[in-house]
Amino acid sequence: MKTKLTLVFLLSFILSNFAQESNLDQKKWTLRECVDYAIENNLTVKQSEYDISLSEIDRKDAIGNFLPSINLSGSHSWNGGLTTDVTTGVLRNQTTQTTSGGVSSGILIYGGLQNHNQLRRADLSILANRYQLDKIKDDVSLNVINAYLQVLFGKEAVNVALPQLEISREQLNRTNKLVEAGTLPKGDLLEIQATLANDEQNLIVTQNNVEIALISLAQLLQLEDYNNFDIADDEIESLPLVNLANYSVDDVYQKALENRNEIKVANTNIEIAEKDIKLAKGALQPTLSGFYNWNSRYSNLDRVVGFEIDPNDPTRVIGQVEGTGENVITQNTLPITGSPNGFSEQFFDLNKGSSFGLSLRVPILNGFKASNSVKRAEVFYEKQKNRLGEQELVLEKIIHTVYADALGALKVYEASQKTLSAQEGAFRYAQEKFNVGVLNSFDFSQIKNRVVKANSDFLRAKYDFIFKVKLLEFYYGIPVTI
Repeated sequence: MKTKLTLVFLLSFILSNFAQESNLDQKKWTLRECVDYAIENNLTVKQSEYDISLSEIDRKDAIGNFLPSINLSGSHSWNGGLTTDVTTGVLRNQTTQTTSGGVSSGILIYGGLQNHNQLRRADLSILANRYQLDKIKDDVSLNVINAYLQVLFGKEAVNVALPQLEISREQLNRTNKLVEAGTLPKGDLLEIQATLANDEQNLIVTQNNVEIALISLAQLLQLEDYNNFDIADDEIESLPLVNLANYSVDDVYQKALENRNEIKVANTNIEIAEKDIKLAKGALQPTLSGFYNWNSRYSNLDRVVGFEIDPNDPTRVIGQVEGTGENVITQNTLPITGSPNGFSEQFFDLNKGSSFGLSLRVPILNGFKASNSVKRAEVFYEKQKNRLGEQELVLEKIIHTVYADALGALKVYEASQKTLSAQEGAFRYAQEKFNVGVLNSFDFSQIKNRVVKANSDFLRAKYDFIFKVKLLEFYYGIPVTI
């Protein structure tokens, strides 16, 4: 078993050195770079940005409602068969072509202020979506910080395991010489060998934990090249430890009510619901619109250019004189036709016409749709107010939990720091006794294991405390960074 562990450690050590030599120029990601990259490439962030783009388009629609509508229309038709000749008024078989067109325009003068309320609603919708985007970015940043701290924790654990392994090797060499000289029993040598194998195994496990933590962080950043991903080690020494005396749970909660984006979203949704009520009520009011229409047409039929007496029937009776009974006779004329006028003359001069005016619509009965829309909007408004109350209760519970966790993490951190200091002192004393032969290898190994555990507990408590303080600052409104 010992031989296998040694071979595994040597193989891991060789591969690790090879990887380090082949990646001397490998990029080291800082926390700021990780957070910025994650925010830029996160799919949920992109989805929220699309929501903002859509709400901005909705705002353009709301602005467009204030503008008049202008529409062009046109048609060209062929009519064949028995039709009325518009020139002579006579029915005959013929094929005619007619072109018609026009311009129509309308504008809403008053519509229950719906356009104004729609624009205000669109502005609020953009604001709510931006708050939602900021919340998502904060969540992504917090997740990245947590994953980044896990990598730092793992690397510090490796830095602790390496000197412990070196101490075990030195003790093995010393014990081996003393056993060969007959000063110590062989059992001490076996005990040290077992301790060395355990330290080698612990180093492999901690190194593997670093790799797993790096992979988790790379996946969070949506990177594909896991093998060449690493973070900047120089940040390990610069991690701040914040004094919790600067915060109180009530202060954090009041700040969170002012700064947390989920509260801002809830408040903005209430304002949107108020606008929805006004929009629904606006549908109950009269609507006054203005309109203007211009139209014209062109025909390829011959035009009337004059009249002549019908040679076959020059006169016709149009009535009788009352009293005498004499016929009233007039000339019977026929139209003289000529080529049709040109398109421009007909369309833009002779045949044009226009109309303009006002249109009033007063809603009286529409199947209760408008009144039900008002009631529905009022219910939604109350629902949004209730949603805000829920968000505040959830936030208050979270902050009390986070604050208690931070205080608890601080106590664990301080206790683990004292424990580590005591265990390191005990280990140094035991090492001196072991070196002069007063302490046997079994007892020495037990003391060494305790200091290793104390180191591990201290590192875990340290990073747990840092993250929970960062979480507290996050709710207080301080930007999430190390």
